[in-house]
Amino acid sequence: MSRILIVDDEPKLRSLLSMALGAEGLNVAEADSGESALDALSRGEFDAMITDVRMPGITGLELVKRAKADKPRLECIVMTAHADAGTGVEAMRLGAFEYVTKPFEMDEMLLLVKSALEKGKLREEVAELRVRETGRYRLEKIIGNSKPMQEVIRQAKMVAGRETTVLVRGKSGTGKELMARGIHAESGRDAFVAVNCGALPENLLESELFGHEKGSFTGAHAQKIGFFERAGNGTIFLDEIGDVTAAMQVKLLRVLQEREFMRVGGTRVIRTLARVIAATHRNLEEEVAKGGFREDLYFRLNVFPIFVPSLAERMDDVPPLADAFLKKFGHTAGMADGVMPRLLEYSWPGNVRELENCLERAAIIAAGAPLEAAHLPEHIRQKKVLERPSAFRLPETGLSLDELEKSLVLQALDMTSGNKTKAASLLGISRRALYSKMHTHGIRGYGAEETPETAG
Repeated sequence: MSRILIVDDEPKLRSLLSMALGAEGLNVAEADSGESALDALSRGEFDAMITDVRMPGITGLELVKRAKADKPRLECIVMTAHADAGTGVEAMRLGAFEYVTKPFEMDEMLLLVKSALEKGKLREEVAELRVRETGRYRLEKIIGNSKPMQEVIRQAKMVAGRETTVLVRGKSGTGKELMARGIHAESGRDAFVAVNCGALPENLLESELFGHEKGSFTGAHAQKIGFFERAGNGTIFLDEIGDVTAAMQVKLLRVLQEREFMRVGGTRVIRTLARVIAATHRNLEEEVAKGGFREDLYFRLNVFPIFVPSLAERMDDVPPLADAFLKKFGHTAGMADGVMPRLLEYSWPGNVRELENCLERAAIIAAGAPLEAAHLPEHIRQKKVLERPSAFRLPETGLSLDELEKSLVLQALDMTSGNKTKAASLLGISRRALYSKMHTHGIRGYGAEETPETAG
């Protein structure tokens, strides 16, 4: 049963509130001053408190401030005179749930109390869920008995409790987000907000990250709070950071440098306390050299790099990973003797994700019987890596890589009528990198007299 504390120096109002709340099945206690309210709070647990503002001695505002400092989960409702509504607003700034001006209808107060109790209950459920999720993702829960993974986990534990920006590197399917969640779980921070930067177009990504103001663009019918604000002082995980556009790289650089941003269409600078963990499967050093990724942003992100090894580099982890995945899929019949050798002989180019998918399929086919080698995909039984489709095949007679590159640059320029920006886009490189290649190969007649340094 929820407990409510009513604080007011007017006995009649206390009595009326007690009867109304008691009729709703709530456990009610009364206090005639701020001092006696603090004493009651120190001796027992309450879910909500209703207090008047103007009382002798400790005022309602001071009571809310001290009560919330000691019991942050206590929901406070403030009663204030109609002409003193500004005081109620100040109480909310101090942490009160809501304020109500006198005189008020009892139904209004009952509705506020129910809303406050529901908020408290929801907050406790979220806190409990967060504890469970945090426990689930702790670094010691990550399956990795091999030496390479033990070293990675050791490094992750070293940096987890710091403010340091972390860049998780590794091939697709190695478990970069799992590592990021593990670092967050060890940090003691609140929210973990993940965003896949490569899955969203530039204009939408900016709005998702930083939010937007109402009317800032077509379709912005209301203000939107972005991921950085939602993260609060928690962790924001920027997955596939290597895929963001040049314009977005500039905006992210500012957030990392200044710890501030503005919503799209906004004018107010918003500070962020969120810790940034980024991840990418790309070779950012090569991207920087090609001009596809800003060097200054690279250095801001690469403060503490963590390289998650491929599954081929940690084959000792295949047996425990396989056991964990089969347990996850409800397969309890185990596997025949010939299955694990097949799993250990395969190179797993898709890494842990490929292993998981393979065993999920095998468990379905086995239908409760022990896993047999025949239940595995044929290419794994044959130890063959699936061939990646490609539009280009190397001639048996060989070719000149320089001539091929020059030919492709010329084709891109011809296809775009000499438009450098479009040609660079076709080749998947920056405009500056395109000018560099034009100079390297002596390509003239397309405005190549501009140097790579002035190309921007």
